[in-house]
Amino acid sequence: MQMGPEERKIMRDRERVYRARVNQEVDAALRDSGLHLDGEKRALFEQRYLQERRRIEHSLREEVESKRQQQLPALQERLKKEFAEQSPAISASPKK
Repeated sequence: MQMGPEERKIMRDRERVYRARVNQEVDAALRDSGLHLDGEKRALFEQRYLQERRRIEHSLREEVESKRQQQLPALQERLKKEFAEQSPAISASPKK
């Protein structure tokens, strides 16, 4: 990548924080489920939880993007009207 060392460090730190948060959520989901799993079953639970979580996050991102795309034309029109009213009329002849 074209990132400098400081940017790479920031990205690694963000990834580490994200993974720690997800691991805490996996532990909480397992605890809240009341299941007591060890070894392979715990790893499988964790894998399925992360897989389903990614699916949900992907679906939510698509939903948000769809709503954004629907709302952008109205936003652009509002801004066009707002700034057209505020901008002074441009004269056709240059001032001397």
